[in-house]
Amino acid sequence: MKPTDKLQLSNPVHFLALGFGSGLAPKAPGTFGTLAAIPVWWLLAQGGGTVYLLGTLLAIAIGPYVCGKAARDMGIHDHGSIVWDEVAGYLVTMLFAPISLVWALVGFALFRFFDILKPWPISWLDKQLSGGSGIMADDILAGVFALIVLQLLLAFF
Repeated sequence: MKPTDKLQLSNPVHFLALGFGSGLAPKAPGTFGTLAAIPVWWLLAQGGGTVYLLGTLLAIAIGPYVCGKAARDMGIHDHGSIVWDEVAGYLVTMLFAPISLVWALVGFALFRFFDILKPWPISWLDKQLSGGSGIMADDILAGVFALIVLQLLLAFF
C-alpha cells in the first residue's frame, strides 16, 4: 500500500492537501501543485487586492492543519504528494502582481526555483520545524523570496 492510498480526495482536508489532486502526479508533484495554484491565483485576483490578500492569508492559516493532518494520516512527514504548501507559496509569490499570463509564468518559475533549490535561510527553516507548520514554512519563505524578485522585475520591466 502506498502512503497516498491512505488519503481520499472525497475528504476535504485531503483534497486541499493534495492540491485538488495535483499532488498525485507520479513525477514532480510540487510542480503540478504549483500549476494547480495558478487558477486559484487568477480567481482570487479577480476579486481585487483585499480579496486576494484575504484568500492568501486563509491559505496560509489553514495550511499547517491541512498539511499536518494529511502527513499524520499517511504516516510520513512532508510526503511529496502534499502540495498545499506550494499553493500557498505561489499565492505569496503573486501578491501585488499584475493579472497577466506572462507574470503568472514568471512567478511560477521564480517560486519553483526557490522551492527546489532552497537557498539559506529556506533550507535552514525546512530542517528546523516539524509538523504542518514545518511543511508550510519553507514554501512560504520561498514565496517571499520569489515575491521580492518578482517585484524587482516588475519595477524594472
